[in-house]
Formats: sequence, C-alpha cells, structure tokens
Amino acid sequence: MTSAARIGPPQPRVQTVRAASEQSRARYPDAEGFVQRDGQRLFYELYGEGEETVFLLPTWSLVHSRHWKMQIPYFARHFRVLSMDGLGNGRADRCRDPERYGPTEFARDCLAVMDASATERAVMVSLSRGAQYALELARLAPERVAGTAFIGPMFPYTPSQWSLLMHPRLAARFRRPAPIYRWWGRMNAVHWMRDYPGFSEWFISRCLPEAHSTKAIEDGVEWALDTDPETLIATAGGEWLRDRPTLRALARNLECPVLVVHGDRDKITPPRDGRALARLSEGRLEVVRGAGHFPHARKPVQVNLALRGFCEDAFARPRTPRDPTVYRPDGRPRALYVSSPIGLGHAQRDVAIARELRRLHPDLEIDWLAQDPVTRVLEAEGERIHPASAHLASESRHIESESAEHDLHCFHALRRMDEILAANFMVFHDVVREQRYDLWIGDEAWELDYYLHENPREKRVPFAWLTDFVGFLPMDERDERESFLTADCNADMVDHVAHHPEIRDLALFVGNPEDIVPRRLGPGLPMIREWTEHNFDFTGYVSGFDPADLGERTKLRAELGYGDDELVCIVTVGGSGVGADLLRRVIAAFPGAKERVPELRMIVVAGPRIDPESLSSQAGLEVVRYVHNLYRHLAACDLAVVQGGLTTSMELTAQKRPFLYFPLRHHFEQNFHVRHRLERYGAGRRMDFDDSPPERIAAAIAEEVGRDVSYRDVEVDGAAKAARRIAELLC
Repeated sequence: MTSAARIGPPQPRVQTVRAASEQSRARYPDAEGFVQRDGQRLFYELYGEGEETVFLLPTWSLVHSRHWKMQIPYFARHFRVLSMDGLGNGRADRCRDPERYGPTEFARDCLAVMDASATERAVMVSLSRGAQYALELARLAPERVAGTAFIGPMFPYTPSQWSLLMHPRLAARFRRPAPIYRWWGRMNAVHWMRDYPGFSEWFISRCLPEAHSTKAIEDGVEWALDTDPETLIATAGGEWLRDRPTLRALARNLECPVLVVHGDRDKITPPRDGRALARLSEGRLEVVRGAGHFPHARKPVQVNLALRGFCEDAFARPRTPRDPTVYRPDGRPRALYVSSPIGLGHAQRDVAIARELRRLHPDLEIDWLAQDPVTRVLEAEGERIHPASAHLASESRHIESESAEHDLHCFHALRRMDEILAANFMVFHDVVREQRYDLWIGDEAWELDYYLHENPREKRVPFAWLTDFVGFLPMDERDERESFLTADCNADMVDHVAHHPEIRDLALFVGNPEDIVPRRLGPGLPMIREWTEHNFDFTGYVSGFDPADLGERTKLRAELGYGDDELVCIVTVGGSGVGADLLRRVIAAFPGAKERVPELRMIVVAGPRIDPESLSSQAGLEVVRYVHNLYRHLAACDLAVVQGGLTTSMELTAQKRPFLYFPLRHHFEQNFHVRHRLERYGAGRRMDFDDSPPERIAAAIAEEVGRDVSYRDVEVDGAAKAARRIAELLC
C-alpha cells in the first residue's frame, strides 16, 4: 500500500493560505519589460548575463511563466535566461480572439520578445502546447534557434484523448452543455464558465500524478486562476498543429539539436508522442521515470541537468562533467558541511561538531556551504566558507517575509520555500560535481536530504544527516487541510527513507528518545518516536560548549562587565528577524519591571538581522547588535527572555538559568517539539504573547529574575558523540 493510500481521506479541494504569485522568489529578474505586437501587450523577464540565452517559452495560457521557477535560478547562473508570459495569463493581455492563440501567432510573439530583449539567438525550451510554438518558431526563423528542448510536448502524432479533442468535428461539442462533466468531459466551455476553479484543480492534478505533489498542484491552480474562463475558451479555439504530415515535416526539418524530455506517467500528452518527436527530429530522448506532465516542476533536478548538458552542446561549450574534476593531490580528507541558516543554533552546534571531528582527523579539511546569519558565526570561528555560498537564495529572508506580529506559520512557510530549496540544492550540486569531497554533512539541510532521496544516483559519497526534531504537526488537528498536508509531508519522508535507505549513511537525532513528542506522523503512519528510534542514532543534546569551561560565574560576570549589584536580564530572539515584535514588547515592559526591581539591567540583543536603531533604548536598557558566543552572556545573566527556539532555551537549561519563553504563534516546532523537550527538563516559564501585555511581562520578570532553578542536567558530550559517529564515514 502506498503512503498516499495510508494517510486517510482523499485530498480536499485545494486551498492556499497565500497566493503562489506572492511567494518569495529564489531569483528575481535583472530586467523586465513589455512589448506590444498586433495590439496586444506581452511581458518578459531577463535573468543573468552573456550572449548564450535560454528562452523559456510560454505554454498553454492556463499557466504563466512562473511555472519555470525551478529552472530560472539554476540557468541564470550559467546562461542568460529569457522568459515570457504568453498572451492570456500572467502580466500579458487577456485577448478573447481565438485566432490570436494559434502556434504561428505565438511564434511571432516570441520573436517580438526576442527583438525587444536584444536576443539574437537562443536555445528554446518548451512545455506541452509550447512545443507547437517552438516548431513554428523554428520554421519561421531557424537562424535564431540554437537548439530546441521539448518537455512533455503536445505533438499529437498518435491517436490520443488530446488528438480527439483537437479534431475539428468535435469543436461544436466543446461549446455544448453536457449531462455530466467527468474526466475529459471537463474539457468543455460550459463547464469552464460554471466551475473554472474546479476544472483548474482537475487539470493541474492530472498534470501532477506523482504522490506528495500537493504544493506543485497548489501552485498550478493559483496560476490558472490568474486568468479567466472566457480567455481560456478563446485559447481552445485557436489553430492547432494536428495532422501527421505537417507534424512530421516540422520535426524532420528542424535544423538544430533537439532534446525531448517526457515523464513516463504523463496523463496529458502520451510518452509515445515524445518518442515520435525525438525519432523524427533525430533528437535525444530523456525519460523521467515516475513523472507526469510537469517533470520540470516535480523532478527538477533531472530535468535541469539534462537541459544544462543539452544547452552546453547547443552552444558548443565543453560539457560539464557529471563527476568531480578537481581532486586533492595531497590526499587529505575533505568534507562539505551544510548548516541550516534558519536561526543560529545549528551553526553553534555544527562548529562544535567540526571541532571534535578535527580532533579525530587532524588533517580533515571542512568547507562550509552556508548563508547569513550562519556565516557570521563561521567567520568569527575562522571557518572556511565556500565561495559558492554567495549564490545561495536566502532562506532567512523568506522566513522573515512569511512572519507577522510574533506569528510564523512555520509549516506553510517551509512548504512555500520549495523553489528556494531547489535552487540551493542546484548550488550544492554544482559544488560537488566540480570538487571532490569525501563526506557531505547536512544539519537540517532540507534541500540536500529531499533532493538526494528524489535523485539517488546523484549521491556519490557518504552523507550524514542531523536534526533535532522529526515530524511536521498541524497546529490545530481540527483543520482537516493542514492535518492532511502535514501527514502527506511526513509520509513523503517515510517513503523516501524506506525506498532509499542508502541515502543517509548516518542519521543523527540531536537529543534523546524521551525528547520526542508522543504523537503520530499521521493517520496510518508510525508513531514519531518509534520511527525515529528505528531510523536514527541519538547523540544527546549538542550545546556547543561545556558550562564547566566557562569558569566561576562571578568571574565571568566581571569579565563581561556585569556588576555584583545589578540583576542582568538578557533579551534575545535568535538569528532571524522574526522576533522584533517580542523585543519591542519586552522593551515596553522594562519601565514596569525596573520599578519592581530597581537593580535590573536589561540588554536587548537585536541579532544579525534586526536593526538596533529600530528599537528604543533608555536608562538601564541597552540595545546591542549580534553578539558572538552569546551563551557566555546567558550563563552570566540572572534572567533571559527568549522566543521559543530550541538552541537558546537549551543553552539556558544547560546553564541552569531562569528564563521566560514565548513560542511564536503557529510555529509547530516551538509549540510542540521544543515545548515538550523543555517540559521534560523542567525548564523555563512558558508565556503566551497574546496574553502578555507589557504589565504582565514586567511582573513575570520581577518574579523570575535571580530565581534558583532545578532543571534536569543536560549532557555535555553530544558534539563528541556526533563527531565519533560521523568520523566512521571517513574511514
């Protein structure tokens, strides 16, 4: 039984919390513009630089150019990229004239965009109906086509449902009402007018038959809803290339290299038509196993690699080898470490693990693929950051863009980070295909773990995976949609590990079995603890320091400038910019707290991504920027006020310091996983931001500051345990 069957009820009608078009992009255009042809405006975007251009052509106007989001960031680093919104969707005009939607008209639109963008020649990449535009473009202006790549091409060379729908004798049926609209009977103008969202959901879902495709389906439906049924009806009335002699002649007359990419589970255009196009054009066929009609969206790594090799050949570039070309003659072992940039906790523990690894392997060289704010910690520690890190799309910026006042729907934010994760995996892939490493380490580097499982042949060396939580959880189990989506994501993970256990040579849980919430991964799925114990080793917590090494607390306070006659309260919200609202609320509470505790001194740490100038200061209250090794200050303080992240709260737990913590609204990890762990240690006082006006926070500060605590002890050898297990992969 598949996971899709295990997780219970069928998928409900697609609902999105935020429009796909509003998501943070992995790469924004370097230039954009409009061009008008035949009275209609077309929109285009340009990315990258150089003369060698990849032109991502429009497809059926059901969707616009954002469907190329998994390709643009990757190709913009290697080529100049041109994309356009075809007539009828996106930022192009909505035209209701059916004659304007034929392949010849679209080909002329593409040529107009090439002229406007100063593109003399390009490799054309098409999807589905865009194949017809590409064939016509190559016929009209072969000198401007360096190569043509077809993905899931609409090349109706053999009898199929599509070829029947396009037949002129059935055109009248398209506009007549039917007693029932099911399956291909939904391709009907009356149905589109009555229930366009329902049609969009059905068609996009049919394009994406792969299990666990909920996010890609949501995107496709959002893009479809950017147009209207009247416009789509007009597109259906346009000219089609449908008869075999014409198709055969166009394919055989292609004067350029040809690549055909086709999913073997395509339910829209039959794979046999793709094979026919490849055969007639003497092109290469790339079959994407298990993929449907949108392999570029659902299986982007394989498609991107195939397209890059094809473009290099078309432009007569030397083909980039699939295996590393740079080896170290000195024979020293090398590791590539990827640390999650969402917060600073991963960096602190990863530096500690790296330190222990070097004790076991003194000749080990470690390169870090990392981004802000992790790079701040690494630079301060003298670690070597790989230059390709500059190409990583910002995950922290995305998370901040998803937040509101002390509110971050963490699960949905992670789902909407899909194009950023895909882009960052392609950066990683470039690094490891150009340089030889003996080990890859990923600390909650979700893109590595996900795309290596999706593309197991790309895994070439041992891979160690670390995390401090397992399992997405719905914030409200009564929310059927969110419960379905979290279970589906968990089922995807379970399937990945079951089908490709060889990907994770080592999986480490940063904690202990008792730290795992007593919850299930989803209906019909295992309990989280049971599954984690079966698939992970446990290191205990990794704090990155030993409290004993900090010395006597009085001396530490003196070293840091804290007087014996003051009670020090540190307020910090970690490495992202999500916690600014909590900082402001606590600052507002300071006067009331100071009135209750006259010897109170408050230090607000803005962190690397919050401007200290945006926070007010006053007598007895200081606002500072990023503080390296903040755990030393936490060890010396009399109270801390923090968000709900695991790292800072566990540092305080290990050092036996009192603290208040405010989990972000809708942040499942902070509200379930972290809270469960802190309750097990008997640590901290949880407070609700919504129920905590400044007066209440002031009272809590007065009650907790300097209080003696009796938390459970936190182990201090977690980094050494993790390093010993990882070091075995280097033997």
